[in-house]
Amino acid sequence: MSSPSQAHTSKKIPSDVNRRSANFPPNFWGDYFLSYASVVVGNSLRLIEKNIEAEKLVQELKENVKRMILAPTPCKHSDKLDLVDTIQRLGVSYHFEDEIDEVLQQIRKDSYDGSHQHQGRDDDHNLHADALYFRLLRQQGYDISCEMFNKFKDDEGKFKESLVNDVIGLLSLYEATQLRVHGEDILEEALTFTTTHLKSVENRLSSPLSKLVTHALYQPFWKGNPRLEARRYLSIYQEDDSHNETLLTFAKLDFNLLQQVHQKELSEISRWSKDLDFVSKLPFARDRIVESYLWGLGCYFEPQYDFARMTLSKVIGLIVGIDDIYDVYGTFEELELFTEAVERWDISAMDRLPQYMKVCYQAMLDSYTEMEEKLRNEGNLYRIHYAREAMKVLVRGYMREAKWFHRKYTPTLDEYLSAALDTSSFSLAVTSFIGMGDIVTKDSLDWVFSDPKILKAASLIGRLKNDIKSHQFEQKRGHVASAVECYMKQYDVAEEEATLGLSKQVNNAWKDINEALLHQTTTIPMPLLLRILNLTRVVEVLYKHGDAFTNTGTFLKDIVVSLLVEPVHL
Repeated sequence: MSSPSQAHTSKKIPSDVNRRSANFPPNFWGDYFLSYASVVVGNSLRLIEKNIEAEKLVQELKENVKRMILAPTPCKHSDKLDLVDTIQRLGVSYHFEDEIDEVLQQIRKDSYDGSHQHQGRDDDHNLHADALYFRLLRQQGYDISCEMFNKFKDDEGKFKESLVNDVIGLLSLYEATQLRVHGEDILEEALTFTTTHLKSVENRLSSPLSKLVTHALYQPFWKGNPRLEARRYLSIYQEDDSHNETLLTFAKLDFNLLQQVHQKELSEISRWSKDLDFVSKLPFARDRIVESYLWGLGCYFEPQYDFARMTLSKVIGLIVGIDDIYDVYGTFEELELFTEAVERWDISAMDRLPQYMKVCYQAMLDSYTEMEEKLRNEGNLYRIHYAREAMKVLVRGYMREAKWFHRKYTPTLDEYLSAALDTSSFSLAVTSFIGMGDIVTKDSLDWVFSDPKILKAASLIGRLKNDIKSHQFEQKRGHVASAVECYMKQYDVAEEEATLGLSKQVNNAWKDINEALLHQTTTIPMPLLLRILNLTRVVEVLYKHGDAFTNTGTFLKDIVVSLLVEPVHL
């Protein structure tokens, strides 16, 4: 808490200061998620008994599914590949990571001759099987050659017209193209070919295939939020007459049990936010704690990452307030003071801050102190230094943008994008590592601070997807020039052409991410790389129709309901 002397020495705000206003929509959820704790207490005995019963059944079903995965591989590898794909789409593959990797390694070994050329065996010339093989192995980090798809071309070098009638094969190839890297022209051709023909037939298909095609065209599986994709696929898979009842029941129960974990966490996060009382103390800022938790949940949903998820969600909640101080409310002089205070990272630095900044600064110090105590107890105290430095980098980036705005300076696109790393995904990526287990090391945190290619790509996607969808809103309220304005000025083009050019950069950045996830390109453990991938996936979902995080509407409300309110019907 601030001492009396600090209160007297704080900088007073002149009454005639002309401040910007964003008129952000209010928080839709209110205190809805605060009630979860009281509901649990009121029904604790019944809920515990019900969960014990469900968890026992889940363990039994889990063993059955494990036996399915490890059963001897049949002659047709496509059967086992289909099983792995279904398990991943249903959101339960985190239970079987070792088993799935073992199976895919064996299929990969069986599918290559001595010269490392792909051998289709009984699945040869089966587009679905080959595309699924390619995608699942690429997702696992194996550099599978895309040349395997040349056999589906005719003598003129075009994809065979006979493939047009193979909708399942087209869909599998379309999903496989999402993992393409630079220079894979055949996958670029495949993307155009499959997109064109899937769009032409999607309205003529019967369910559930029609739902799979329509959703894939809207949101490819590789770029989707894993938890959200699982919830959607559960209902689609249930419609399939050939679904495996054991696997379906297991996935439903597992989803609901995990949802209860997430609901409890969101209740705690909501209480934390309520106690901070930013709503009344920082009325100009967005009240988006539910959406902040949704971002953390998108980064990792697995139960073992509870501390990491809670930490990231709280930091995002703080960042929202800090961002709005820089973008909306603070004067240039006040922002200089706040930046200096963050650089000092000491309670005495509050002395010169105006009261509203004190509130945010104190909350930041307290939250990181709480994080520090937890890390100390785990023997990972060294990580708090990286967490603080990441916040300092973020604030410096915000201050750089504030200077541009204050000076009415439109940066070049290169200048703007070079700053994007600091204000987009960098601090989130660092924070996402902080709360994870022993897999995180000093070397891996140093790696994040070395501006690796995958993080640059993720930051670029985060910045450009945001700017493309929200730049008009931000310019109306007064904001530093976005990537769209920078592109338009630098290349003297209209908004439409600028948007197209930036979208191409987003596509290229995805290729950088895909390339960075291949085993031979990195020594960083895959679970850490997946945090950066998942943060990018959240961006892809939230900025699909605009800035859903800021301007919450039906789209985002439906997502919250499906993941955090309504259980799956058993």
